[in-house]
Amino acid sequence: QVQFVESGGGLVQPGGSLRLSCAASGSIFRIYGWYRQSPGKQREWVADITSTGNTNYADSVKGRFTISGDNAKNTVYLQMDNLKPEDTAVYYCKVVSILYKEYWGQGTQVTVSS
Repeated sequence: QVQFVESGGGLVQPGGSLRLSCAASGSIFRIYGWYRQSPGKQREWVADITSTGNTNYADSVKGRFTISGDNAKNTVYLQMDNLKPEDTAVYYCKVVSILYKEYWGQGTQVTVSS
């Protein structure tokens, strides 16, 4: 059974920062990623990182968000800086196993507002 522990969400003012974390267990993974979804909108890919450290970002977060990982802990992080109101969403951790099966975390709410 694949299990997740997601944390780090909360309320922050525009221009502020948050750091999300996702610890996954129960398998060996090759890709870790973050997605987000706002009410009434389609789920959006944010960033991902491979087990070898290659990273990719959506254009909307480039230069503001940084994804990183700790292979020893099977944990992925998302450092979010200069947050904007449009970043408000539920953020979901996704992992891809070595057999390319996808698993999703429970999500954590990020709200950017004054």
